[in-house]
Amino acid sequence: MRKILVVDDDADLRMTVTSALSDGQYLVDQATNGEEAVTKIKASQYDLVLMDVNMPRMSGIDALKEIKAHDPSIMVIILTAYSNIRDAIEATRLGAYNYLEKPVRSDNLVYMIDQAFRSQNMVKTLSYSAPVFKLPGGNEFVGQSSEMKKVFGVIERLARVDTAVLIRGESGTGKELVAQSLHYNGPRKDNRFVAVNCSAIPETLMESEFFGHEKGAFTGADSRKIGKFQYAEGGTLFLDEIGEIPASMQVKLLRVLQEKKFTPVGSNREIEMNVRIVAATNRNLESMIKDGSFREDLFYRLNVLPIQLPPLRERKNDIESLSNYFIEKFNLRYKKQIKGLDEATVAALKLHRWPGNIRELENVLEHAFVLESSDRITLESLPEKLKALAPLPAPYRDSEEVADLSLEEGEVPMEGEAMSFRMSIQKFDFQASKEEFEKQFLINALKAFRGKINQTALHANIPKKTLLRKLEKYGISARDYTSEPV
Repeated sequence: MRKILVVDDDADLRMTVTSALSDGQYLVDQATNGEEAVTKIKASQYDLVLMDVNMPRMSGIDALKEIKAHDPSIMVIILTAYSNIRDAIEATRLGAYNYLEKPVRSDNLVYMIDQAFRSQNMVKTLSYSAPVFKLPGGNEFVGQSSEMKKVFGVIERLARVDTAVLIRGESGTGKELVAQSLHYNGPRKDNRFVAVNCSAIPETLMESEFFGHEKGAFTGADSRKIGKFQYAEGGTLFLDEIGEIPASMQVKLLRVLQEKKFTPVGSNREIEMNVRIVAATNRNLESMIKDGSFREDLFYRLNVLPIQLPPLRERKNDIESLSNYFIEKFNLRYKKQIKGLDEATVAALKLHRWPGNIRELENVLEHAFVLESSDRITLESLPEKLKALAPLPAPYRDSEEVADLSLEEGEVPMEGEAMSFRMSIQKFDFQASKEEFEKQFLINALKAFRGKINQTALHANIPKKTLLRKLEKYGISARDYTSEPV
């Protein structure tokens, strides 16, 4: 349950606000001044603070600064009289989410709190889905768990400015989530966030989609249309796959970014715009600049504040926490109570190269979630290509009679390979060595699973029929490796 701190020297107002939030959805605490609020926040965890500007001992502005320095993730809403609106606006510049004028109406208060938590959830989702941010000094961090406060700090800094942002990374790394988080945590949050997939718009219609057109501007234009730039007025326009824009459109887009105005197709009137541009691409724009397919001046106009999102294969230590995040999401969707991943599943997921990145991981887990009948995701519920990556059990890995299954430092198994086998073969007879390996492999696998056919087939990644056929071929009896009936 989310925890809210109400801070005001007016006891009646504190009780009014507390009463408006006493529907059991939140835990509400109170403080009488900024100094007391800061003390409570440092001693306990709060999700949101409702705070007056003018208070004894420490003003709301000073308290806000200390709160944000302690934990940037705490949402702060300022309560203010009409005469103090300037202080409230200054508070939003310093990191407050928004402000409410007194007297506070219950419906307005509840609505703004809902909006604040929506923004907070957006960044929380980003912290799991959008991987690594580059910070000044060459440092980097993963946006999750213990690094959550830093993620909020990055989003807050970028959200406050109005400069163009270029988000770069492979497909599925969470670029649109970054764009949404910038929008919903900045001063434009109450206006529209408009996303445009540039690769999905035919070249002949792109100018009309961006800037709109007048009636009769071209064949089929039977009515006036507002373009995306005008539709996003006051908000954020997210240009996804910016590298797919044709050269003719790049010139027009550059002019709009420079002059902050555009002309609809078939019109003589210029329209001024107030839109923040956030662009994203998975293309190598520097290479495109060299071959002439992307304008260098447009690149520098967009690349003022770049964010680089690395692929999932470079942040595999996040796979377990990412998976747990998606499991929570799917538990709500499918009304299940799955607790997490078993150990073998975690190992298999970490061996995959994830060409589809986080989007692929989410799809794999949803597939497993639907099939899973236990309280944890197991290998059996994963797609076949991931089952094949499951590492063999410890008794087999430790055997010196077979292959060395350990990986050298920095060595990564290729997709589709269970492990990299490096055998010390005594004789250069391929067929004989292959059969010797197979026989020893089966014996060690049976030992590991005490002769249980079904478990051996599952964990050694051998179809049951194939396993039985091989045992017959080599004259191996599963009963020899267990004291229990098979």
